[in-house]
Amino acid sequence: MNKRGQITLRELLAFDEGGVLRLLLAPSGQDVHVSGMIIGDEGPARSYAGRIVLAAGLFHSTGAATASIREAARRGAAAVVVRAGEDLADDALAAAEQVGIALLARAEWADWDDVATLLRSAAAYGEAGRGDRMAEATAGGGLAALASVVAEFTGGSITIEDTQFRVLAHSATGPEADELRRSTILGGRVPDWRVDELRRSGLLRTLWSSGEVIHRPADGGTPERLIIAIRSGREMLGSIWAAADGRSLSPNAASALSRAAEVAVPYLVQHRLRESGARLREEHALRGLLTGEGDMSTHAWTLGLPPDQRCAVVIAEAGPDGEGAAARGSAGERVLEVLALHAASYRPGVRVLRETGRVLALVPVRGGDERDVPGLARELDGLAASTPGAAPVWAGAGSVAASPLVASGSREEADLVVRVLRARAAGPRHALAADLGPALDVLRVLDAVRPVWERGSGPVYDLVRTDLAAGGELVRSIAAYLDAAGDVGRAARRLVLHPNTLRYRLRRVRERFGVDLDDPDTRLLLTLAVRLAG
Repeated sequence: MNKRGQITLRELLAFDEGGVLRLLLAPSGQDVHVSGMIIGDEGPARSYAGRIVLAAGLFHSTGAATASIREAARRGAAAVVVRAGEDLADDALAAAEQVGIALLARAEWADWDDVATLLRSAAAYGEAGRGDRMAEATAGGGLAALASVVAEFTGGSITIEDTQFRVLAHSATGPEADELRRSTILGGRVPDWRVDELRRSGLLRTLWSSGEVIHRPADGGTPERLIIAIRSGREMLGSIWAAADGRSLSPNAASALSRAAEVAVPYLVQHRLRESGARLREEHALRGLLTGEGDMSTHAWTLGLPPDQRCAVVIAEAGPDGEGAAARGSAGERVLEVLALHAASYRPGVRVLRETGRVLALVPVRGGDERDVPGLARELDGLAASTPGAAPVWAGAGSVAASPLVASGSREEADLVVRVLRARAAGPRHALAADLGPALDVLRVLDAVRPVWERGSGPVYDLVRTDLAAGGELVRSIAAYLDAAGDVGRAARRLVLHPNTLRYRLRRVRERFGVDLDDPDTRLLLTLAVRLAG
């Protein structure tokens, strides 16, 4: 039997159904006791005895990793958790083996808050099996056992629900159960009409704000009910409902329900961690496929995508509306939320990633029909344009990739399409990579040339940098001149200038900066420079 407030490493890993932690090694076995956690380096006064050290920012080098592991063991820590992907050299692992301390790795998709929540919840879970009859009867059986035990204590029929009104567990349903309970259990959630009714009546507002048992008397065919919220601190996790189906509730039903809400907390936290873990794992896998980072096969498997599934990436990106760049965080983000929902429901299997300022969708291609890809880009553009007060949105689609393992190429093209569309003052706000011809290749060249340009020096560099600092009049004039293939008249009309004014500016380029516009290499360098300057 563990001491109060302690669990074993084995119990912690068993509680971690979401896979937040992975055991690297446990030289002293998995039955070592854990009594709390240390986050980073909390100073010499803090006791490390029996605690897990979360190595947040401690490992700056191989030597630092080894030293931190030895120090944690010297001070009596039970284990050290390192960040996933931490480059632990063999000597660091050997040091942990030598000093007898367990090492665990945090999942790539998780953060330190997830680990801390897991440790606190696992400790509470261990406590849930100790202390009174209800807790002891529930231990090891999860929410299903808790529902059965609470039904016995209250004399009612029990449902345990999360904050989305999904049924997580319920007690046995007898022949006297009302139709609402039957439909809730069969459907796996409270019917929408019932949720609306509870909201209108004010009961949900009372439930979310109260820590007490709420009594709802019998009404027609609806039996008497007792309800209580399940909370961890101030966080709402779910609720327990006790219905008097065909019999009266026990005199101590309210106090039993209050105790049940306490016992349920670690189970509900575990459920939330499991759901959050699944969502974060999928988000991490999708981001990995789109960026080409990590193990592509594992990412595809996590998302349930076969390796031969043809797919393409569509990106919708918001810009500032009439109020300026601040709209990117208001009107732009609001319309992107709508677009993300639309993309997710566009076709079965579409995976959506929301980032600040944009939505990325991985669109599977069904058979040989590629129309879903331009169709989604077109619909996102149309939906954004029809949304009142929305910031402008550009939607770009990359080419179809032969496999999700190489979807990052389609994502790169979609990025380039959006950049081309944004740079054009007029024209459509959605396009495919194939629609833009050499424009994408030009952007690729400019991206490759940019580092070279930023390191360079000489007359052309002096001209561009000096003139841009002064407002860019000469750079704009040169750009128009080059775009017009040296035709001064055509360039002047584009700039709304007299041709002699433009000729004067071009003479200043030669006289002030020594830049010869008749030299082919100089013209090429200037062309790249003005394009890089936007």
